[in-house]
Amino acid sequence: MFLAVSALSLDARAQDVRQYTDGPVTELDYIQVEYGHFEEYIDWLNSTWKPTMEAMKRAGLIIDYKVVRATPKTPDQPNIFLMITFKNGAAALDKGVDLEEVAKKVIGSTDVQNKARVGRNQYRKVLGIEYVRELILK
Repeated sequence: MFLAVSALSLDARAQDVRQYTDGPVTELDYIQVEYGHFEEYIDWLNSTWKPTMEAMKRAGLIIDYKVVRATPKTPDQPNIFLMITFKNGAAALDKGVDLEEVAKKVIGSTDVQNKARVGRNQYRKVLGIEYVRELILK
């Protein structure tokens, strides 16, 4: 009887084997830039956001970043996606202090960053932020 139970549990574990491994985690920021302000937002991305992402990459806090332009189907959808890829969930969710320290070195104090956000919010809206994990198929 013991051998039969052991054989069943081994078979069950073999069937539970995942056909994928967990990959990197990407933060997706859904941004809506108002009509007529696209170039202004791109200027900010090039002058401030990109250097900050490069500094975070050099510090080993992120592994990649991208900007994607979208064609929204309705007026309440994003027209820009900012994508920041982290090695794993812990790097995405537990390194806020480290990320903030790098941003302070590149952009300035938290107060300076917040004042700049208020200015950008005149022509862009953050519609949401989502975290997605890549599944690497075996």
